[in-house]
Formats: sequence, C-alpha cells, structure tokens
Amino acid sequence: MPPIEVFLSHSNQDRAMAERLATALTYHGVPLFFSPENIVGAQQWQSGILSALQRCDWFVVLLSPDAIDSMWVRREVAFALQDPRYEDRIVPLKYRNCDLKSLQWLTLFQTIDFTGGFTAGCRSLLRVWGIGLREERLQ
Repeated sequence: MPPIEVFLSHSNQDRAMAERLATALTYHGVPLFFSPENIVGAQQWQSGILSALQRCDWFVVLLSPDAIDSMWVRREVAFALQDPRYEDRIVPLKYRNCDLKSLQWLTLFQTIDFTGGFTAGCRSLLRVWGIGLREERLQ
C-alpha cells in the first residue's frame, strides 16, 4: 500500500543524494517530506520537522558516516523508533558504509542497499510500497 507521506531523514552533507532520491520518489508518486523543499524561509526548522514527523506515516533514513554523526538524524530516528505509528514503517537506506553503533536499533530493520547502484536501490525501496520502478528518468 502506498504511503500517505514519507519523512526523508538525511544529513546535510548527503543533500545531493537526498535530492536525487526525493526527485525519484516524487516522480513515482510518493508523497514526501524533504526538509530543504518543505521548510521555507523563516519557518522554524524544529517545529517544521516535528510537525512532519507527527504527520508522516513512513520514515526513511539515508545512512552514511555523516548521518550517523548528525544530531538531527539521531533525533529524528529516536522519534520514529518511539512512535507506534512508525512500527514496521522505518526503512534505513545504506547510502555509504557506516558504523551503526549510535543507531544500533536500526539494525533490527531490513536495510535497502544503495551502495550497489541508485536504480537498484530505488527499485527495492519502491517495492516496499508495491510501486514498480520506471527507470527512464532515474539516470
């Protein structure tokens, strides 16, 4: 079943990959909260992010060494892990190899591997929601 809205958690250092992923998900009709696009101007970052976390029904986190070191990513993951709405709806994406010690609870979830290629990673992620991949615009 397609999501109502997906929260995309990522480190600012991984923004280029997060933007590429956000574009692919949007192209495939997946409603998405992506902070650089959804929080405008003087809007409070904290309240905007909290509001989205309370509204979204899926949580996707882009994992990398920078994400592991990000205070915001750790806070967003902690929120998702504690909210029953996200039970069985947390999807870690392995973008770059990293040590999950500080986010060890994520090891309980099936991780989708993007290290083998963007298209293969998108195909696996979209399959979670029963959405077929249209490759023509992913290159």
